[in-house]
Formats: sequence, structure tokens, C-alpha cells
Amino acid sequence: MMKITVLYGHPTSFDAFEKYYENNHLPLVSKIKEVARIELTKFVAGADGRRPDFYRMAELYFTSQAQMEQARGSAEGQATIADLPKFATGGVKVVIGIVES
Repeated sequence: MMKITVLYGHPTSFDAFEKYYENNHLPLVSKIKEVARIELTKFVAGADGRRPDFYRMAELYFTSQAQMEQARGSAEGQATIADLPKFATGGVKVVIGIVES
């Protein structure tokens, strides 16, 4: 299984980010048929009260590398990638890995 992890930096406006993320970006992601599972995380302060390094994380799981590559190259995948600069004002880091159990 493969996973794309998207780490979102803290946006300039949390309200604007959340509104766009829920109403525009996540509907785009849901159109990528090759995605086997999605997990969304909103980070909170740590035990020491410090602000987390990232604001949110999205994890998209795929059954194989071929499925992941197909998703990334699809019209829906490309639209999702192109949408990131429209709301991710805190920046985005994307990492790809093999899920080990």
C-alpha cells in the first residue's frame, strides 16, 4: 500500500482555509477514484502547549504504486494539485511512502 501525506502549514486565515478546504478542496479529492482511503488530521497544541509545526494533515492511501501514479496523473488528481495554492497560504509539504504494517 502507498500513501501520499500532505502537511499544511498554518494559514494566514484559519476560517478562510477551513471554509475553502471543506467546500472546494475536499470535494475535488473525493473525485479521485483511485484513492482507497483518506484520513484527515487537524493538529492541536502539544503537552507543553506549543503550537504544532503543521496545521493539518491529509493522508491518501492507494492499493499500489500504479494506482497512486494513475491518480496523480488523472484529470481529478491534477485539478486537486492545482487547487492547493488557492487556499494553502501557510505552504504545503507532500511526502510519499510505502505503508508497512
